[in-house]
Amino acid sequence: MSLKLETPGSFPAFPFLPYEIQFNLMQHLYTSIEDRKVTIVESPTGTGKTLSLLCASLTWLRDELDRVKRGKLAASEGDALDWVIAQTVERKRRELEADELEYSERLRKAKQKEASLRKTAQNRAKRARTEKSSTSDVHLDDMAFLPDDDNEARDEDDNLSPEVRAMMKQLERPSKVDAEPEPTCTKIYYASRTHSQLSQVLHELEKLQINLSGTSVLSLHPEASKSPPDSAKRPISLVDEDDEVTTPEVRAVSLGSRKQLCINENLKGKAGDLDEACRQRLSEKGDRRCQYLPPIEDEIRILDFRDQVLATPKDIEDLVVSGQNAQTCPYFGSRRAITQAQLVMLPYNLLLQSAARESLGIDLKDQVIIIDEAHSTCLQLPLKTLTTSLHQLSIYLARFKDRLSTQNSLHLKRLVGLLDALLKYAEEWKGERNKVNPNPGPAKAKENVETMTSGELLRKLGRKVEGINLLEVEAYLKKSRIARKISGYCAKELEKAAGADPLKRAKLSRLSNTTPPLHAVESFIVALTASSDDGRVTFSMIDDQVEIKYQHLNPATYFREVVEVARSVVLAGGTMSPISDVTNQLFTWLSAEKLTTFSCGHIIPASNLQTLVVKKGPRGGDLQFKFDRRNDQALLAELGQIMLNFANVVPSGMVVFVPSYSFLHVLINAWESSGTLEKLRSKKRVFMEPQDASGVERVLREYAAEIQVPTVKAAPGSGRKAGALLFAVIGAKLSEGLNFTDDLARAVVIIGLPFANLASPELRERMQYVNRLEQSRGVKRLPGVKDAATELYENMCMNAVNQSIGRAIRHKDDWASLVLIDGRYSSPRIRSKLPKWIGESLIITETFGEVMKEMGRFYREKKSRL
Repeated sequence: MSLKLETPGSFPAFPFLPYEIQFNLMQHLYTSIEDRKVTIVESPTGTGKTLSLLCASLTWLRDELDRVKRGKLAASEGDALDWVIAQTVERKRRELEADELEYSERLRKAKQKEASLRKTAQNRAKRARTEKSSTSDVHLDDMAFLPDDDNEARDEDDNLSPEVRAMMKQLERPSKVDAEPEPTCTKIYYASRTHSQLSQVLHELEKLQINLSGTSVLSLHPEASKSPPDSAKRPISLVDEDDEVTTPEVRAVSLGSRKQLCINENLKGKAGDLDEACRQRLSEKGDRRCQYLPPIEDEIRILDFRDQVLATPKDIEDLVVSGQNAQTCPYFGSRRAITQAQLVMLPYNLLLQSAARESLGIDLKDQVIIIDEAHSTCLQLPLKTLTTSLHQLSIYLARFKDRLSTQNSLHLKRLVGLLDALLKYAEEWKGERNKVNPNPGPAKAKENVETMTSGELLRKLGRKVEGINLLEVEAYLKKSRIARKISGYCAKELEKAAGADPLKRAKLSRLSNTTPPLHAVESFIVALTASSDDGRVTFSMIDDQVEIKYQHLNPATYFREVVEVARSVVLAGGTMSPISDVTNQLFTWLSAEKLTTFSCGHIIPASNLQTLVVKKGPRGGDLQFKFDRRNDQALLAELGQIMLNFANVVPSGMVVFVPSYSFLHVLINAWESSGTLEKLRSKKRVFMEPQDASGVERVLREYAAEIQVPTVKAAPGSGRKAGALLFAVIGAKLSEGLNFTDDLARAVVIIGLPFANLASPELRERMQYVNRLEQSRGVKRLPGVKDAATELYENMCMNAVNQSIGRAIRHKDDWASLVLIDGRYSSPRIRSKLPKWIGESLIITETFGEVMKEMGRFYREKKSRL
């Protein structure tokens, strides 16, 4: 009997008849998972990407569960007589069915209990919950702030019983042995950037008609397997139809931090590191213990809550409410649910960091990983943070010097030496730069930046530091958790000093919401332990302050750890083009047969999208917004005339993206002087994206309100049209993650190509790195083919353009015109890096008259159909 899963010819779990591109995506994903491939999927926003990803992956998971059971039944047949085989298979079938029914019944009861708790909470009188632990200032013995290994060495001196230590270990990691066996299963790990995005995943999950807990064992019998494949793929209910509580369709869990899930208001209100404060209360007894953490003798409480978590899919907010209703910690309850969950949703930093996976007890071996639009970042360490960290470390050493073990004292003195040397070098570096450039301006910016490898940095810090083994420092930081201990102790002392002063306590509350300084230092030190060639340290002057950065040049390191153990990895996004950039950065080490890609068109009809390249202005001038021409007054005047013409034909909202804030300021100043801006305002109300992120929401709200105005406010005959014009910056807030649906963007205009500044040391290092990588692989380029650095440079630019373009066309009935103003967009190289759904309908115009003719025709057609 073949156990190979064939790609389905239909997906009954999908809530409606899928579009062709959705069906093709689901088939591609199903096949990639079954064949153990890594795949890069590009599906424009508005095409049902998340729903398609969930349907395909969960359909495969359901079929995988069937396959496992068929394998168990086949293994039970052996070589016995036919009647013996039949009885053995029947017995095994009954056992599997009984196990499924028992587990489903347990979750059904958990769901009933959750509903009962919710009703109780709703009917409870609204009164402040009085916590015994909140009526007095809980005194935490300073022993709690000693390094973990020192605490462990003092078992005879402290009052921690073996039972309490066992409980701490159980809650810190999902236990491997419980009173009842915890079944493990193949999982789908769905990672995204934010919890709001993960909440949207749950919203899409609710639409699917699939039941992973109710796979019929009857269909696994060899005779039953002869029925058509699709017949076994409909949801099967294990509960009577008149039962008001049904079994869950998918066992899902959302993972978050203590900060997001803690329901102990007293603990959250205190200054300092919440993680460390929570850990300290794990070891407490009676009133000092967090009331939401069940004691060791009441572990059934956390297991009950685990079942409630799995009974109904919940996002972070739902988990908090359920935890409050059950009076049980949702942070530890959700962690205990990982083992039995079939779908685990988490921020991708928890997935990609090995330390985070280890802490959560996540094993990715043979699992399916879906990563939705991951982004690489760099680590920043301002001089102020470094100074504060060294100060806190010195206070801690002075307080605990007589209580630390010899080994801990030695490690901490090395850490002090390392931070002290780094601080002195940063201050000396700043002094030298101030001597050379007492009044640094833009022309001197390059001289105020220095880039080096981690090895070069250690050599600059002096002989004493050069001899320090950073791997030993990393191991000590991880084992002792000293950064949390020191941050916790300092927070406690600050809180004590603040007393009842409301202003001081308000300041402490603000500090509690920021990353503790030593955590930033720890992350920086850990980053330095990476291969010297995989990262760069940068010293720079920002507003007369030194900032130290560590830039990861090789993001493939983190992905490789995941890819090598997982069954299949899916990297998905609405805008992945140019896909070559993703493969070059993450998967150059992967064999070609292991990697697949999928890029689909849009679900909208071709008539709903117009894409134009504008090469000439109204006066016939060439339009190329290269950096050295961005102050060309004639070019800016030509662009102003283009905007006036567009404002005459584009209805409702028009969003115009420019390469940078500096160019936007140059543009607006030029148009104010010439009177062009006033003319634009007479046609549409003009808005501009603020550099201060706090003002973005207000601008968006006012822009949307203006578009909703049904009649023109201006006097008759003024020429003012209904709608608004919004200028935004490529790569800023408005170009990523925000939707300009329907009338908010009936035209999206991209001005120029946002190539990054080649003078940037970080960019130069990345370009040099990819070239070295290409040479080390022995890649031979064909004549005329650009090197890896140039490819990276172009890809970075086009990725930013594609993100901005993707803000429009958000659903199947949406329509808009996409206008690319720069002659360079007509080159084959640049066009090839546009998303497939845009590039196929691209019109390259030769005159501005042709542009206006095409736009006029497009909007007249849309108006006639409204």
